[in-house]
Amino acid sequence: MIKKILIVLLVAFIVIQFFRPAKNINTAIAANNITKVFSVPDSVHSILKTSCYDCHSNNTYYPWYAAIQPAAWWLQDHVNEGKKEVNFDEFATYSPRRQYKKFEEIIEQVKEEEMPLSSYTLIHRNAKLSKLQSARLTNWANEQQESMKAKYPADSLKRKK
Repeated sequence: MIKKILIVLLVAFIVIQFFRPAKNINTAIAANNITKVFSVPDSVHSILKTSCYDCHSNNTYYPWYAAIQPAAWWLQDHVNEGKKEVNFDEFATYSPRRQYKKFEEIIEQVKEEEMPLSSYTLIHRNAKLSKLQSARLTNWANEQQESMKAKYPADSLKRKK
């Protein structure tokens, strides 16, 4: 009986290898990238590319295990969820209110060490933010919020409670 179960599981494993999600790869420079509407210093851009872009852009670097199901489905789900929260390649399409809110969320997530996800930094050690990188990223996001406050009416950036 155990032998039959193992054979069924092996066949199922082989069959699912033929069902792959579409990859999140777009090597063209995004016309709506955050760098098109906000000043992003090289040091911050480097942090974003290393620690954020795999899940929060239109261009994901896939590790070798992304070719094996069900890992590919799991990874793609993370990418889809990440892009739904914030997509740095589509940032210019967001309303000023949403951009402001996303900067607020970046600050909060980084300060609380919720981003990048620990499941991501477990494998991508270089994506883990140092204290200096965290400070640099949150300071930059604060500066962007301040520049938005100077540019837009205050009530246009925050929802009324």
